Amino acid sequence: METNNAKKQVITYLIIVFVVSIPWYILIYSNGGLEGGGEGWVLPLMWTPALAGIITALIFQRSLRNMGWKFGKLKYYVIAYFLPIIYAAVAYGVVWLLGLGRVDTSLLGENWILKILGTLTGGVLLSALSALGEEIGWRGLLVPQMARLTPFARTALITGIIWGIWHIPLIIGGGYSSGAPTWWAISCFMVLIVGVSFPFAWLRLASGSLWPAVLLHAVHNIFIQSILDIMTVDTGNTEYFTTEFGLALAIMGVIVGVIFWQLGKSLDKPQEDIVEIGASQ
Repeated sequence: METNNAKKQVITYLIIVFVVSIPWYILIYSNGGLEGGGEGWVLPLMWTPALAGIITALIFQRSLRNMGWKFGKLKYYVIAYFLPIIYAAVAYGVVWLLGLGRVDTSLLGENWILKILGTLTGGVLLSALSALGEEIGWRGLLVPQMARLTPFARTALITGIIWGIWHIPLIIGGGYSSGAPTWWAISCFMVLIVGVSFPFAWLRLASGSLWPAVLLHAVHNIFIQSILDIMTVDTGNTEYFTTEFGLALAIMGVIVGVIFWQLGKSLDKPQEDIVEIGASQ
């Protein structure tokens, strides 16, 4: 009975999130993509997973209490904050050292240190506003329901693939990409997104809270897009190695995914109440 209910929730959620996203894809396309007037429609799109998650929870659970609203333990926030800084810094550091791209801190402005510090504090809070819209759906509802159906590794893998596919329309025609060929951008992005889905799922299930995943998402986006990408100078084929559509982060995604795949094995237990399980960690 519990398994059947979880399946229905997963299917219902996926139908809603992809159907409701279509109008926003169209608005972004028709207004010139992210580089044109379509950028204003990105925030509503990022909140469609939240809408789908809330509707699904109300239909099947008659409540939103199991979506991970509790704060959880501090250690999960420490992991969520520093993990993306570490894997992104390593990825770009290797690119710079190998000459595949060049670092120029002046591109961040005269007070570049303050720029970085400000971005990683106040900037993270602003980034969390959009990240929350996605996380309420993907990690608030989808991950815990998938965890009732399948072991941790499959939960992270499947939800990561779905999460990545949801972004593909933006990569193909919405301007959410780098200068590399579309096939390369999609391939690297999918590897990255599936890889980091493992720490996202682990944080949600281990902590019993969606907020660490929100923090991870926010720091990932703001550190890469507003700091590392800006201070990296193209040396010829840099777009093949940097951004979320390049090889460097894809490789780091695999490494991070393997680490959290191993950590997640301890979570392979009946997921009757995600909040209670997280509280016991």
